[in-house]
Amino acid sequence: MRALAAAARATAVGVSALGVAAYWTGFRPRSQMFGSFPYAAETEERVVALSFDDGPNEPYTSRLLDTLDHYDVKATFFQVGRCAQRFPSTTRRVVESGHVLGNHSYSHSFTRYLKQPRQEIEIIRSQEVFYSITGLTPALYRPPWLCHWPWVLSTLRHHGLQVVSGTFAHPLEIFQPAADTLADSAARLTRPGTILIFHDGLEARGGPRDQSVAAIGPLIDRLADRGYRFTTVDQLLGVRAYAG
Repeated sequence: MRALAAAARATAVGVSALGVAAYWTGFRPRSQMFGSFPYAAETEERVVALSFDDGPNEPYTSRLLDTLDHYDVKATFFQVGRCAQRFPSTTRRVVESGHVLGNHSYSHSFTRYLKQPRQEIEIIRSQEVFYSITGLTPALYRPPWLCHWPWVLSTLRHHGLQVVSGTFAHPLEIFQPAADTLADSAARLTRPGTILIFHDGLEARGGPRDQSVAAIGPLIDRLADRGYRFTTVDQLLGVRAYAG
């Protein structure tokens, strides 16, 4: 019995270790094990790209757009197809305001990675949604939870999409710590060529994002004081923003 118990414990430890390794290689923002997963640009120029995931989510996305318009800063919005269907006018405003629209899947559902490990349907359906709303087909794709397993990367290449990672502005941003905490963290993490990741939504469900929105103005002021200028992800990486 003791031998069986020891074997069971060893198996559990082994499974846990494999799980950690799978996360470390397949979800970590800077892991390049399965192929190119750009998280920043190689440059000494003080330039940074602000990016926002999981929207559109009202009224927070519109408030964020108001702030960016005030500062004349362009950003990149990795949107969820289902959310764009909910707020199509906001998705159109992103494009009409000169920001870049990126793809962040159709449903932002983790179970889809189990049912559709290649994410083919998620990619195709979301691209169709964005085109129907804006007349544009995004060429940038940020996988939900930054999942970049090799079969996901292969599917994205097949569809001509550029995968994009980045640096989370704060590890607990989804729980909405105070705006000054978010701004402090993002400013501290910024280096030349950084792609910062904020969230204007919460997966495909939406939710309060007051602190994230409130952090952006102070962050822009602080980075501008340090000599940074702001650009979009496509411009930073030297890739196209849209197909065709």
